Order: sequence, then structure tokens, then C-alpha cells
Amino acid sequence: MSVLPTNYLTPTGREEAWRFTPLKRIAGLHDPATNVADRISIALSGAIRPGFSIDKVKATDLPAKSSTDDAVVQRVRAVVSEVTHLQIAKEALVSEPIILTRSTGNQSEFSRTVITAGAHSKATVIVENSGNATLGEEIEIRLEAGSNLTFITLQEWSENSVHLGRHHAIVGRDATFNSITVTVGGSLVRLLPTVEYSDQGGSAELLGLYFATDGQHLEHRVHVEHGIPNAKSRVTYKGVLAGDQARTVWIGDVFIRGNAEGTDTYELNKNLLLTDGARADSVPNLEIETGEIVGAGHASTTGRFDDEQLFYLMSRGIPMADARRLVIRGFFTEIINKIGIEEIEDRLMSRIDTQLERVGA
Repeated sequence: MSVLPTNYLTPTGREEAWRFTPLKRIAGLHDPATNVADRISIALSGAIRPGFSIDKVKATDLPAKSSTDDAVVQRVRAVVSEVTHLQIAKEALVSEPIILTRSTGNQSEFSRTVITAGAHSKATVIVENSGNATLGEEIEIRLEAGSNLTFITLQEWSENSVHLGRHHAIVGRDATFNSITVTVGGSLVRLLPTVEYSDQGGSAELLGLYFATDGQHLEHRVHVEHGIPNAKSRVTYKGVLAGDQARTVWIGDVFIRGNAEGTDTYELNKNLLLTDGARADSVPNLEIETGEIVGAGHASTTGRFDDEQLFYLMSRGIPMADARRLVIRGFFTEIINKIGIEEIEDRLMSRIDTQLERVGA
């Protein structure tokens, strides 16, 4: 177990990294004066199969390989004494998804998980979050040379849950990282999906969707650090908001350092507002220190329904309510269908339909 950095400062909300986050709603996870349990609530669903292993190890035996200035993650590292380590063996081809489920109970909790994808391995890891929780977490994903990992995290929390976490990938030489982040539950969820490259030839695709209804605050702060030549990244996040005080925040930061020649990157965020009283903040940022790149760009849109789409459907006899629902399903389908597991896809769409009915959208 480590200690807080000597320069640790409790966030006040005036800092750039915290200016969108309502600190009064995060249950003191950022405040060292608040006692939070050191507890491992994440576990493998099903049996161990050939190609991977999962163990609990001392935090001192598996220190983080990445740096962070996030206050909650710094507290996680200071408090946690044991780490869950999922290891995918070198050259293993794990055909069935590895599913990790979380059962937190009602107490506040800090936890760390490390996922190591061995050289030239291929696997899909799914983290399922549901129920009641007050959780601060860090998941560090290490992709060794030539590995291919799909990482799917599902936030299907109950309406009172608070979840702050960082999901950080370190992409090795010629490795491929695919991430899908889905947030459709919780009172307040603030996630940091981040990527860095440790060698050339790496590729990362970060996909995400979120659906906020009455009073929910869903925040996703994506950061891709291109500090190595000849790496690629793509970021696409989509959000829908419906109901009074529904709030989403999307920050997309891509930093191309001076030595990262040959970088190819693009980020996109789209938000669909269904009702008055909902607010979406979208802030794409692109910082480039070298002109020797393949390409770099970003785009962000926030708006209401496309009247032409509604008119097209209604002109074919589809009632307005059903037409609206079809448009919303189409908006999400691009990302949900990439999960590739019918049971999960159906479950997510069923929850979205239920929330739409509840807010009358």
C-alpha cells in the first residue's frame, strides 16, 4: 500500500479537471477525511478456462505503470492493499469472453484491477457493474507486443450509485486495443478512459455510449497520449439525454507529442437531446506538437431530433412515439452492435427502452 503524494490537493471544483463535476454528489471519494473501505468486489463469472488466470496479489508487488494526477485514483492507490490481476497468456486465443462482475454491497469502496494481455494473445474482457455502489476504482490494461484485447465495461448501476474510475490502457508494439464503454445507470458516474503507447505500431479504438435521465450526471473524460511514432487512435462517443436535470459531460483530449511522427487520430462526440431541462457539455481538444502526422481531427455535435428522419418514418404510417424510439435505437445501434453478444445487447436496449418510457420520451 502506498501513501498519498506530498503535493496531493483535495479538489475544490475550481480546477479544470473538476469544474464540471458536482463534488457534493461524489460521497467524499476525493476527500482524504472520508473513510473508504479497501475491498475487492470484482470477481470472475464462471470458471477459469485455458488461456488466462486471475489472482489477488499485493499492491506492492504490482504497482501502477502509469502516472496520474486524478485525486480519486491517487486515493485508490494509497488505500488499496491487494490488486486483482487478470493475466491472458502469451499467444493464447481465448474464444469466449472473460466476464468480471462486481458486487459492492452498500459500503464505499476503493479497488484496483490490472489486466495483462500477453504477447500475441487475443481476448475479450467484459466488466459488468450493477446494483448499489459507491466506488472509486482503477483498471490498468497492459497490452504486450502483438496482443489484441477488447475491453467492454457496462455501467448498469441502480439510481443511487456513485462511480468514479480510471480505465487506462498501455498499448505495446503492434498491439490492438478496442474499448466499449456503456453507461446507462447511476446517480453520478465519472469515468476516465485513457490510452498511452509504449511502442510503435499500436492501435486503439475507444467507443462509448451514455443515456442520462432525470437528475443523472454522467461524465466521460477521454485522453489519448500519442508519445510514440506511428500509432493510431479513433474515439467515438454518443449520448442521449432525456428528463429534467439530465446532465452529461464529454471531454476528449488527444495530445500528439513532438516525437510522435506518423500519428493517425480522430475523435467524435454526438449528443441527442430529447427534452427540455437536459444539458450536454462536449469539449474536444487536440494538441499537436509535430506536423509530421498522417492525420488528426475532431468533431462534436449536440442537437435535437432530425425532423427529416421522423417525417420519413411517420409518412410510412409509424406513430410519432414509435418513430422517435426507432431513431434513438438507430443512434445507439452502431456502438451496441459491436459488443457482439446478443444477450447483453438485448439487455441494454431493454433498459434504454424502459428509461425512455419512464421519462415519456
